Amino acid sequence: MASTDTGEEKDAETFVSWREFLGSPHAASLALVCLAVWLHAADSLIVATMLASIVAEIGGAALVGWSVSLYEIGSIVAGAASGLLTLRFGLRAPMSMAAVLFGVGCLLSAVSPTMPLLLAGRALQGVGGGGLVSMGFVAVGMVFPRRYIARAMAAVSTLWGVSAFAGPLVGGFFVEYASWRWGFAFFACQAFALAIWIVLRSEAKVSRSTAAAAGFPVRRLSLLCLAVVLVAFGGVEVSILRTVPSVAAGLVCLAAFLWLDGRAGDTRLLPQRTFDPRRPAGAALLVIVSMSIATIAITAFGPLLVAAIHGVSALTAGYIVACSSIGWTVMAVLVSGLPERFDRLMIALGMTVVALSILGFLHAVPSGPVWLIVVFSGMEGAGFGMAWTFMLRRTMALAGADEVQRVSGAFPTIQRLGYALGAAYVGIVANASGMLSMETAADAAKVARWVFASCIPFAVIGLIAMSAMLRERTGKSRPQPK
Repeated sequence: MASTDTGEEKDAETFVSWREFLGSPHAASLALVCLAVWLHAADSLIVATMLASIVAEIGGAALVGWSVSLYEIGSIVAGAASGLLTLRFGLRAPMSMAAVLFGVGCLLSAVSPTMPLLLAGRALQGVGGGGLVSMGFVAVGMVFPRRYIARAMAAVSTLWGVSAFAGPLVGGFFVEYASWRWGFAFFACQAFALAIWIVLRSEAKVSRSTAAAAGFPVRRLSLLCLAVVLVAFGGVEVSILRTVPSVAAGLVCLAAFLWLDGRAGDTRLLPQRTFDPRRPAGAALLVIVSMSIATIAITAFGPLLVAAIHGVSALTAGYIVACSSIGWTVMAVLVSGLPERFDRLMIALGMTVVALSILGFLHAVPSGPVWLIVVFSGMEGAGFGMAWTFMLRRTMALAGADEVQRVSGAFPTIQRLGYALGAAYVGIVANASGMLSMETAADAAKVARWVFASCIPFAVIGLIAMSAMLRERTGKSRPQPK
């Protein structure tokens, strides 16, 4: 066993070219993971593009906000369960079931005569999509040798960035030349094809826990679902009297979920002591949730504020924000071949760049010029692209063998949880600083200053957690597939 560890550590210290990676036997697994990520990443962007046509045909304008919220709720809950499901059943059965649920949700939305039925389909899409992307991360962590993980994640990041631009175009195509119903049907076909592909592929060697089969944590998942619902409810229509009590109740439910989950033994959904900075996985997840809260402002309120302050079109403002996805993709591809000895450096540089981009937004969004906002948007994405894959690789190297699947599945789940919490938090700040009464560009600039200033404390928490994560050095690693 010692010689296996030594050989794997030597492999991890060598440069991996794209030619070597794409020519390896793992290329087919990469394509499968990328399709799973595409379904999750592009679906929400396509639906956002089609919403106007959906409302015009079936009504339900008052429920539009829930088309996003229900998808996110389903994604977070399914993502939290992914680690335990793969420990119990392996990858094939849970991942194929997630693809089927996604496809059924798309078909339900495609034939919906009313908005409530379409929203039921969106909830199923969220469960399926969240499960797919979380189990895709588990697959990257468990199926690929550690030296290939950064390249695999760079490919995933590339597809995510492509979806940021292709998603609205695909949605616009169906609205313009066919029907929004065919857009949902298009994704249903892809989901069912993915399910068949997963079933036909041979089962990857994934460690399973017999203890994890003792029972499924319905109560804890229900508590997590309630927590996210309350936070989402507070963020759909922001007002102090509605949002503050709703988000506070959601945080109480979330704390209760984490407390119960931490005492659940082998049936835990998330890694042990999920946000404890004294543990590698806890520190990494604290970085992710903090930085997600800190950076959601530019996505949630950036287009509105940039348009109000600088007079650009809504489409231009949207693509300014989308530069973050481009920065993430480009940087992830550029650095993905680095060997493991650079992990700590790339994490430190990346998260520092993200924190600096928030300070940049604090100046550039209210004061301009617009091109400077573009620069900081690209910086934010580049920082994540620089650090994300190496955080995953380092955390898995430090985590125990029984925690790897939980850690891998938790990364995207905790990120989306941070976005949900951050959107509600920033919404409270924006509303309290006068967003609803904005009349001039100066009013909007004042709101922007408060919004981005409120993100700085979470960026600081993220940097502190990052420093705790980097203090511990990797030792001997778990055996990896060759």
